[in-house]
Amino acid sequence: MRSQAVPAHPAAGDVTSAVLAIGRADFPNVLIDTLRRQADVGHCMVFALSRAGAARCLLDAGNIPIGGDLGAAYAGQFHESDPNRDALFERESGAPIMLPAFAPRMYGARYRKIFFQDSGIVDKCATAIWVDDTCFYVNFYRIAAQGRFSAAQRERLRAIAPAIGASVARHFQQTATPDQTLAALFASCAPLAALTPREQEVCRHILAGYSSEAISKGLGISLHSTLTYRKRAYERLGISSQNELFAIVLRLLAGPHGLN
Repeated sequence: MRSQAVPAHPAAGDVTSAVLAIGRADFPNVLIDTLRRQADVGHCMVFALSRAGAARCLLDAGNIPIGGDLGAAYAGQFHESDPNRDALFERESGAPIMLPAFAPRMYGARYRKIFFQDSGIVDKCATAIWVDDTCFYVNFYRIAAQGRFSAAQRERLRAIAPAIGASVARHFQQTATPDQTLAALFASCAPLAALTPREQEVCRHILAGYSSEAISKGLGISLHSTLTYRKRAYERLGISSQNELFAIVLRLLAGPHGLN
């Protein structure tokens, strides 16, 4: 029997290995390997952005040595000055987003120096998807040694972006930490979602076991402000104690909106 020739390029849209790795510890490695086969992506970073203003770096994998530092800097401050932010936050949940082609002039001077010049990044593509109140923002990079993405590679990334974004979102939903689970509850489940962002922060710290003094220090606000936010939150929720706050969370986790 004559053997079939192996195709020179992987099948467009073939991200099966990444999908099968959802929920596994090796998901980051499988993801970057898949992206390298498909479009010679050098590095991938994933951020979770919330409509309340929070940002976290969920994944950092590839060939950028200072990737971890870049992820922390972006999540800590620079997400607010990302020129793609408006395009991300004006979209609705569930629809895949493909961000505009990379152009250095889109970014401020300090942003360009830290995220492109110091790191050696010469090109990027990005996709995103909203799941409830969380945006999973997936970035694909190439460094100087690789050169910029070709037109064919960009088209391939565009083709697989919906599947990659959905896989990333599903993986990190399945592997959520307790803090991330609480964040998701407060972002999307009534009555917690009705609280203001600061009231949510105070309540989440209460649930984590922090004292009022520790909450004040952690959030950089006065003790009086912490007590005021707690009082307002309890009034909105129709409760008067920490035990009742715990009861609301436990009920939501056990009910149909609980996170699996």
